[in-house]
Amino acid sequence: MLYRISPLKSKSAITGRLQLRTVLALRWIAVIGQITAVIIAGPILGYPLPLEALMATIALLALITLLSQRSGRTSLNDNQSALHFAFDIVQLATLLFFTGGLTNPFAILILAPVTVAAAILSYNSIILLCALAILMAVILAFFHIDLPWPTPFTLPPFYLTGLAVALILAVTFIVTYVFRVAEEARRLSNALHLAQTALEQEQRLASLGALAAAAAHELGSPLGTIAIASKEILKSLPPNHAARADADLLVKESHRCRNILAELAARPETVSQDHFPFIPASALVELAAGPYDRGEIALVIEETGLPSPLLPHRPEIIHGLGNILHNALEAAKSTVKIKVQRKDDVIGLIIEDDGPGFTSDLLQRLGEPYLTDGPKKENHMGLGIFIAQHLIQKSGGMMKFSNCKSGGACVELSWPKDIM
Repeated sequence: MLYRISPLKSKSAITGRLQLRTVLALRWIAVIGQITAVIIAGPILGYPLPLEALMATIALLALITLLSQRSGRTSLNDNQSALHFAFDIVQLATLLFFTGGLTNPFAILILAPVTVAAAILSYNSIILLCALAILMAVILAFFHIDLPWPTPFTLPPFYLTGLAVALILAVTFIVTYVFRVAEEARRLSNALHLAQTALEQEQRLASLGALAAAAAHELGSPLGTIAIASKEILKSLPPNHAARADADLLVKESHRCRNILAELAARPETVSQDHFPFIPASALVELAAGPYDRGEIALVIEETGLPSPLLPHRPEIIHGLGNILHNALEAAKSTVKIKVQRKDDVIGLIIEDDGPGFTSDLLQRLGEPYLTDGPKKENHMGLGIFIAQHLIQKSGGMMKFSNCKSGGACVELSWPKDIM
């Protein structure tokens, strides 16, 4: 069974909602750290630094932070966050300009804003911030005020160029890695959120169906009484009586209401899990496979003992099982076989297909959120399997993957008997 789950289309351009208090906390830490470093290097250690320029640059950062704190905002969108990070890069580059450029050991801190931005901002914003950080690194490599070393000390231009290249490579690699990891985390979070939303929606629909069925049942008797009484009134009225038309309308409308309620009660989708909290495992398999069964692949259900064990009629089980059956039907050549078993204290479903089966590499990694299977499936990730496993486990069950002796794939689902 080769799982062909298309990746969820999470936004590559995330709106980048960032809590303003997080930015402010980092900013105040930066202000305190920069002031401390300048005081230690200048007045305490006695290095002749341009204190006025340095303190003015730090004061500008403190001023911007204070104005942001009083702005009344609670969060920043993608563009606003990018502007804040861009200012941090330029402000830090300005401090480095007055203190030796890339020869300053603190030059590595230019990685901090772009690394944090890579975890939360959109692709376009990150590209712009990386370009800004690289531009600042190149400028600082060749244009800066040398540090006042105690003894004459000058780094050769070739070494400074190497520092700039190293910093550029570090920015590119770290930002790319952090962005990819954060993007996968966002996609996984979106996938789980969508699955949970679908389950909640189905539960609400099921509750609405139960309410409709109950209303149809409860209103049936009084409507029947109204229909009988209105017919008797209609019979008792003379042909030319003024109220006869109203009585006839009352009979027709009561009959119409009864028909509506009868249709509402007869619709299968209105049957709720409240009415049937447990159904036979074979019926649950048919219910889960229904939306994906096109008749091209034979769906064979085998039961080892009667009566069929009961399983909860819950959305998470139907969605999880449906996902597995969907992929089995897609991968099978002609047949998908489902074995319903009850062994000791376990209720089991074994889903086998006659497709190519799992590759050895894929079999070891099934259940991970991001998988590819072969060169033709680079864009097909394993989110579906991960979500199915998550839903089955949430219902109290377990899932195992293997290959059949005949060569097809096998997925075994099991629940404890006391799940009932």
